Amino acid sequence: MDTPLWSPSEERVAQSNLTAFREAANARFGLRLDDYEALYNWSIAEKERFWRYLWEWAGLTGELGAVDLLDGDRMPGARWFPEASLSYAENLLAGAPDGDAVVFWGEDKVKYRWSGAELKDTVSRLQQALKATGVGKGDRVAAIMPNMPETLAAMIATASLGAVWSSCSPDFGVQGITDRFGQIEPKVVFAPDAYWYNGKSHDVRAKVAQVLTDLPTVAATVIVPYVDKAPDLSMVPGAVGFEDFMAPYRAMEPSFERVAFDHPLFILYSSGTTGKPKCIVHGTGGALLQHVKEHRLHCDLKPGDRLFYFTTCGWMMWNWLVTGIASGATLVLYDGSPFAPDGNILFDYADAEKVTLFGTSAKFIQSLEKSGLEPVRTHSLASLRTLTSTGSPLMPENFEFVYRAIKRDLHLASISGGTDIMSCFVLGNPIAPVWKGEIQTRGLGMAVEAFDDNGHAVRGEKGELVCTRPFPSMPVGFWADPDGSKYRSAYFDRFANVWVHGDFIEQTEHGGWVIYGRSDAVLNPGGVRIGTAEIYRQVEQLPEIMEAVCIGQEWDGDVRVVLFVVLREGMTLTEEMAATIRKRIKDNCSPRHVPAKIVQVADIPRTRSGKITELAVRDAVHGRPIKNTEALANPQALDEFRDRDELTGT
Repeated sequence: MDTPLWSPSEERVAQSNLTAFREAANARFGLRLDDYEALYNWSIAEKERFWRYLWEWAGLTGELGAVDLLDGDRMPGARWFPEASLSYAENLLAGAPDGDAVVFWGEDKVKYRWSGAELKDTVSRLQQALKATGVGKGDRVAAIMPNMPETLAAMIATASLGAVWSSCSPDFGVQGITDRFGQIEPKVVFAPDAYWYNGKSHDVRAKVAQVLTDLPTVAATVIVPYVDKAPDLSMVPGAVGFEDFMAPYRAMEPSFERVAFDHPLFILYSSGTTGKPKCIVHGTGGALLQHVKEHRLHCDLKPGDRLFYFTTCGWMMWNWLVTGIASGATLVLYDGSPFAPDGNILFDYADAEKVTLFGTSAKFIQSLEKSGLEPVRTHSLASLRTLTSTGSPLMPENFEFVYRAIKRDLHLASISGGTDIMSCFVLGNPIAPVWKGEIQTRGLGMAVEAFDDNGHAVRGEKGELVCTRPFPSMPVGFWADPDGSKYRSAYFDRFANVWVHGDFIEQTEHGGWVIYGRSDAVLNPGGVRIGTAEIYRQVEQLPEIMEAVCIGQEWDGDVRVVLFVVLREGMTLTEEMAATIRKRIKDNCSPRHVPAKIVQVADIPRTRSGKITELAVRDAVHGRPIKNTEALANPQALDEFRDRDELTGT
């Protein structure tokens, strides 16, 4: 029977921010937008009016100027609010709650919280210290930091000066850090003494010292005590402790350098598995406006809510998370293993801090199900209204698991976008039903379509995820790309004036969306395009299989499907198990989906944000060099895919 997994109550719909926004827009502009679809269509047809009104409705601080959009028919080239003047930092601190502004757990080792006043005071002192170090408008500040309150304060202080923030997590290797920060020439670096992961501390001081030898522009290195309250800094030449860095300055009301709408705010990085990571520059106004839209309208975030997202500072979800304070939410930060020490810590945290929005990855939900944990039996989760999932497609069976094993009355929002836009193309709708396996909707103001090979929009069949009109969170550009050629070739070469994102996607009969994986990893046996997520969905339901990766191997003038599987500890792939896998794929997908080869491996390579890297596996299988293994969290896993005897014969 075709019924949704969840539908919002009438009360929830009536009290939602989306309903309030739609009704306010109707009153303001004399419209009759009766439902979400009508609101969405208006946001596309009247995109300039939509984005300006969103700014006004959200009560954001700053001046937009008289012009909404210049060169709106050009992608790239469109410029939103070219006369605007605003401060991201000012808007964040304006929303900071008086009580708990930020709460932090470092696994079960470190716990503390800051009030709004404590956050503002720390930002003020850091702002003065950075300014005294010579940091000003356009300068870069880099962080090799855990997801902790000091990182948040340093970022806000950086933005308050009109400077540019860039971060990664402290588990990155030396080459991975220098490949990123070496390109942007930071003036100040923040780093911890060490970090916790899975109950163990990992000292990073020697690594930081080594990184600094490749960053000659750094004028100050600030070490934040985390594992040790008074760490020895002698091994990091010229380093100063966090408190000592701020010591000369007393807290006062922070000041704010207002900047242009497209003034650089953040530099994020592509995964870098095919060479040095591309430095993606995001603008101030686009980041603020897009995130506020997603938080308030698509996630129904309200003042007093408590926002949690499991992320590191090397993933765009950290940037998305921290903007939540601009909407009056308390930020609930966590750093470390999501399963330390016994698998329950994130749900312990959610209960203890009354989290209202719990954000995680599809991989975490899959791992939770494989582990046999069922939070619905062990935790209250009474405060939890929304659970968001991103990082990779959430399988239909994982949707069912969330409602069966986590919470029944819950808005489950599978969301998808990317580092490229630091936000989402498709995401949740809190006033609409949740259908199994489907992302609910296109984002307001985002003209998303699925294109066939001829550039025609299709529905009910798979195609390229594209965006046909400009939106404010398009990158300002790539760093060190003066003529914009790298930026254009990344997104705009295939279809004129259309953003091509690189996902393989389909719109459903409900108006929802299903993502089948990256289009550059799509399998093409016999000329039939197959999304890898279709195969993963079938394989990962089998209890013996912990995870899998699938590639197309060039073979005999065509491409054959090869599936690699990680089994439960102590298990070995047998012919009988392989036959079961093939039958399941054939019965539930098609004969074309059935792998020609199934190979057992002990581990699968992942990027540092936890995403399986199919392209690196494909290169390893074909004997091609992997250009940047520093982008991988576990590069040693690639050794298992090279020179496999199983892949040399028919």
